[in-house]
Amino acid sequence: MFSSKTFKSTNLSSTIKKHPSVFGVPFVLLMVAASFGLSSVTQTRYDHHDQRVKQVTKEQELRLDQNRKKFDIREEYFRLSAAADEDWEPKRIQRPAGLPEWGVPPPEPQPPTDSKK
Repeated sequence: MFSSKTFKSTNLSSTIKKHPSVFGVPFVLLMVAASFGLSSVTQTRYDHHDQRVKQVTKEQELRLDQNRKKFDIREEYFRLSAAADEDWEPKRIQRPAGLPEWGVPPPEPQPPTDSKK
């Protein structure tokens, strides 16, 4: 049904069969070299971006110094805690039945006494 074609063995295929490292070692060396090469390119890219971000003109520098305010962590803490206290308001809820206005519970009811004794 299927025609059987024989594989012609060449010098290269027989060498690879006998010594697979002939193909594997150059491949691994290529991967390692590419990794080192790309790491240096990537580092150069990040250095360039960092240098570009850090460049500030003299006008921008003067405006930044002008608007600067001394930072105090305690002041920030009190400002944030005061803001949290202002966001709510007390709301009165309906009292359960039998509970008087000022929160004092009513006296316990007496158990019914049996007169059949």
